[in-house]
Amino acid sequence: MEKLLLAVLLLASLPAGMPQKDLRGKVFIFPKQSDTAYVTLIPRVRRPLKSFTLCLRAFTDLTRTYSLFSYSTRSKDNELLLFASKQGEYELYIGNAKVAFKVPHLRHGPVHLCVSWESVSGIAELWVNGKPVGRKGLRRGYTLGRDAKIILGQEQDSFGGGFDAKQSFVGEIWDVSLWDRVVLLKSLCPFCYIGNILNWRALTYQAKGYVVVKPRL
Repeated sequence: MEKLLLAVLLLASLPAGMPQKDLRGKVFIFPKQSDTAYVTLIPRVRRPLKSFTLCLRAFTDLTRTYSLFSYSTRSKDNELLLFASKQGEYELYIGNAKVAFKVPHLRHGPVHLCVSWESVSGIAELWVNGKPVGRKGLRRGYTLGRDAKIILGQEQDSFGGGFDAKQSFVGEIWDVSLWDRVVLLKSLCPFCYIGNILNWRALTYQAKGYVVVKPRL
């Protein structure tokens, strides 16, 4: 009965006209550079995060900087941001603080990224294509805010906006998932799309501008 009540409350909390969708085998395509194309992701639950694991897959041929995952609150524009600062280097922001990870010998093609962080130690860990890149520390003791705008395709310089076309993503993104805990990444896949905060098999989202959903090649 408790599980049924929880499910009813969850469905009632979803924005009108935005049902959950199973996106297995599908991708979000961002066909061209712009400051108007993006996807807003609606979390299954909203709570402060003392730890998390984020996974996604992406393909792009961009050589400039671009945003992969932008989680903004009213007090912090980069509450949680996964950002490609250059080819072979990714930046993780937590509460507007950042660390950078260099990925040696990153080949052109689809990339599978997973990043985790925990407040108690401040340790962030990045995995690329199933292999660990390294661990770095930031924002020890911090808690991510609960009322966030989660956006793919753009980097938020203000809450839900402030987009810059030169930081926009052009390409394909899929299998996006977010957990409210650190998971064991080496044994995670093939279950890396069923997070309890964002779940690719039951995703609530809203696309704006020139964004297309297509089967994965």
